[in-house]
Amino acid sequence: MTENIEQLLHKFPLLNNMRQYEAIDWINPEFGEKAEIPFTQAEVFDVAARFKRFAPYLATVFPETQKTNGQLISPLIKIDKMQSRLAGLNDAEIPGNVYLKADSMLPISGSIKSRGGIYEVLKFAEHVATTETNLTYSDDYAILATPEYHKLFADYGIMVGSTGNLGLSIGMAAASFGFKTTVHMSVDARQWKKDMLRANGVTVVEHNDSVSVAIAQGREEATKDPHTYFIDDEGSKDLFLGYSAVGIEIQKQLADDGIFPDADHPVFVYLPAGVGGSPSGVSFGLQIMMPEGIYPVFAEPTHVPSVTMGMMTHLYDKIAVTDLGIDGKTLADGLAVPRSSKIAGRVMRTLLYGAHTFSDDDIYRYLAMLADTQGIYVEPSAAAGFTAIVPTVNEFKNKAALKNATHVVWATGGKLVPDDEMQKYYDKGRELLDEPQQILGECQECCVKKETSPA
Repeated sequence: MTENIEQLLHKFPLLNNMRQYEAIDWINPEFGEKAEIPFTQAEVFDVAARFKRFAPYLATVFPETQKTNGQLISPLIKIDKMQSRLAGLNDAEIPGNVYLKADSMLPISGSIKSRGGIYEVLKFAEHVATTETNLTYSDDYAILATPEYHKLFADYGIMVGSTGNLGLSIGMAAASFGFKTTVHMSVDARQWKKDMLRANGVTVVEHNDSVSVAIAQGREEATKDPHTYFIDDEGSKDLFLGYSAVGIEIQKQLADDGIFPDADHPVFVYLPAGVGGSPSGVSFGLQIMMPEGIYPVFAEPTHVPSVTMGMMTHLYDKIAVTDLGIDGKTLADGLAVPRSSKIAGRVMRTLLYGAHTFSDDDIYRYLAMLADTQGIYVEPSAAAGFTAIVPTVNEFKNKAALKNATHVVWATGGKLVPDDEMQKYYDKGRELLDEPQQILGECQECCVKKETSPA
């Protein structure tokens, strides 16, 4: 870091509250400013075209994708009952309409990582096939599922470091081609995810440390074999762009519901943030397709606010939560990342509207509430977006536009969670909901700290 801790605490007082694990709201003072973004709409369309080329392959290897003709698409669901319950529990008004973008229902890995993780595997497979065979972009890619290509791919390896869902998506996709696949998993990773990977023929290397260490170890090991391709969650351009293609998908879904974002019809998008790659890619994709009226809001655990901290200080991946003595421990395994990606903060510098941090108890309450009201089950990390709605509504200055607002909570995972594990999540959330309380969070509204710009 270029500044010592005391200087940072003086310059950014909100860091003191974060060190005390207090829930905070941060409105990005640079949101909406002009900035040069190192990605283009043409690159997003290139991703969409590659997904389309691979659709016949995915429909062949993963039959569950046949109903969408091999496309990885998730529903956008209006959740009126959840909206009403959420407002009542927080004793607050939520003007507009609340939707769930259910990436928790995505085919193959049942999480948002099906977008970026699987995309990078597809791109590498295409590179190998077009380099070593006569495959052309106009061919039916279902041919890649034949024994001939399986034998070719078996000479190559794919490696990644993950807290869980990214490893799951990459592992399942890479194994389907026949790549020798290794996933380095952090101490936070759920056992069932490790078991599922191993059941699909993936080598799982367990680390009794953070995901940053798992990534570093995987990166180092991959350099020893020129035929091993490392997918870097901390700095992959292809991962980022894989997520961004959802902008095309959701633009159509919003339009089908008569929603066209602009200054008077804001669309708030609430995204759980771990390393920050997937929410940043999604945010970029949305804003490249709908340049006006999109307000991305990141949600992070109070114990792992790595992306918020990096963006607030402009240190991005150069600062970790442990630098401030924050322990980095959370039950939201997908968000247990102590340091943000090399891409996320810099790309989101002017694209991110704000960020909110939450206690673990809140996400368990909300996942139980979502199940009770809508019959939709998600894993803990996937409920994080709900924690940011009320604070965002309270902070938004254009109150007149709120009546036309659309709130999209991004449910990032849950489909593959074993029933017994999901029952434990739900039971914990129900128990917390039944406890006497006033306002969700670790403290009363008057204790929640807010900051809109550096001191």
